[in-house]
This record gives sequence, structure tokens and C-alpha cells, in this order.
Amino acid sequence: MISIVIPALNEQDEIGRTIARLRQVLSNGVVGAYEIVVVDDGSCDETAARAEAAGARVLRHPHNVGYGRSLKDGIRAARYDTIIINDADGTYPIEAIPDLLARYNQGYDMVVGARCGKHYRESLIKMPLRRVLRFLVEFTAGRSIPDINSGLRVFQRSSALEYFDHLCETFSFTTSMTLAYMMTGKFVAYIPIEYHKRVGKSKVRLLRDSMKTLQYIVEAAIYYNPLKMFALMACIVLVSSFVSFALALIAKLNVFFFVGVGGIISSVIIFSLGLLAVLLRQIMVKSSRIERENYEPGRRDEAPPLRDNRMTRA
Repeated sequence: MISIVIPALNEQDEIGRTIARLRQVLSNGVVGAYEIVVVDDGSCDETAARAEAAGARVLRHPHNVGYGRSLKDGIRAARYDTIIINDADGTYPIEAIPDLLARYNQGYDMVVGARCGKHYRESLIKMPLRRVLRFLVEFTAGRSIPDINSGLRVFQRSSALEYFDHLCETFSFTTSMTLAYMMTGKFVAYIPIEYHKRVGKSKVRLLRDSMKTLQYIVEAAIYYNPLKMFALMACIVLVSSFVSFALALIAKLNVFFFVGVGGIISSVIIFSLGLLAVLLRQIMVKSSRIERENYEPGRRDEAPPLRDNRMTRA
């Protein structure tokens, strides 16, 4: 039993075909019961009407609030614990869903479709930004990541809800989700998928959304593994100090020498702040654990902890 959640903003030209393709792929009975939840994020066209006509359950936002917020609302409203997220623009191969589910049922916490193909080739403008973001995510997670923000993935609803307070509500939702799962020891697998040409106009604003993604990557890194981010900054400052010392020898100017000394002192301070951040995180984790252990079911002002039903899913 699965719930497919699709965020949509002005996708009237493709939403009907997307739902029809989903029904065709999922109607073979292998997955059992399923539902399709479309979250209309303030569309000003016939996206919601065409989604309903195609048989989806539609949630509506009064106005546009973001890709991530739409996914969060759709996941919260889902009836089943196994969640698949997919876009409404025709870019992801719906036919790959059975393969993702098969890998997911091998014991993974999340399985992601890693995009490839001619329609996913990096442009000269996107390439530097994607490389920087990918480096930061891989450095933070400590592993190679084929696709940091793919929008086709399968995961467990109850597990994802635990991270919602720390997941982005815009286009960086999938990136922050990738980091959250990897930094907390979840098992994540990738399956190559053929990325298709988009139907309609992209809603992504390259510079703005890239800066937001960078912000959330840094925030996630500091939250889940602060020492790595502080160590990276300390190393950058330390390298700059050695460059200053070299310039001092070449140009014979004392100012570069003093800049280098200041850089070394700064790098030590930055690294020390990283150690302090690790200590604070340990205190926070311990405090949260104590609160869960001391939870009293009779209190109305506290929500019960989520149970991990992973071992009981079909």
C-alpha cells in the first residue's frame, strides 16, 4: 500500500497524463492499494480540476507557498506509510517506480532515482553551482551522492515526519531530506533513471533557489555535523594564512605576515567553536532523549513519539 504525493503549480498541460501513467504502472496489483495525492500550490490554471478529473485526491493551497511545503502537506495527509514523491511536469520516468519499490523493500530507508540522460546534462550556468552544492553535501555526509535533489524517491512516512522541523519548505526540500537521512545513519540507495524533457515552463529561479539551497545545506551541516563545517572554514582560513606568509616573503611586506598570523589565530578559534557546537548538539540530543523517556501519555501538551513500523510493512 503506497501513497504517491505530487506537488503541482500551474501544471494543467501534464498533470492528467502524469496521473494516467501512474495508474497504468500501479494497476498491475503488485503494490496493492494505492492513492494519488496532488497538492495544488496556488495554481491559477486548471491543474486542480484536471487532477480531480483524472482520479487524484487534491489538496489546495490558497496561494503559492513552496515545493517543500506542498510535499510536507501531502505527506501529512497521506493514508499509507510508504510514500512516493514525484513531479507533475513529466520529467521523471514513472515506469521506474516498481524498481524503486523493489529496492526499498530490501531494507532501505529511502530509495532515490538518480537522474541521467541528455535532458539532465549540466549547462555552463548550472554546472558550477551544482558542483559546489554537491561538494558541500558530499563533504558533510561523508559519502558519494549521485543526485542530491532528485524529486523521485520512496520512503517511510513515519520516519520522514520526524525530520519535518528541519526540512526546507522550498525547492531545497529534497536536498535537506537527503542530508537529514544520511547524517542520522539511515540507509539510502540510488537507482539510475532516465530524466525526460520538461513539459511547460520551469518554476526554478536558478540564482535565488541555489542560494536558498546553499543556506539549507550549511544549516543542515551545522545541525547534524557541526565540526565538519567549522573544520572546513578553519582550513580555508589556514590556507589563506599560508598564502599571506608566501606573499610576505615575496613582497617583503610585514602586513601580509601579520595577516597570516591573524589567520592562524582565527582558524584555531573557528575550530574551537566547532568543538563547542558538537558539545551543544550532544547536550540537545541527550535532553531530547530524556524527554522521550519521561513522556507521560496523559499529558495533552505533548505529542506521542512516532513508532517505527518499518519491520511490519508489506
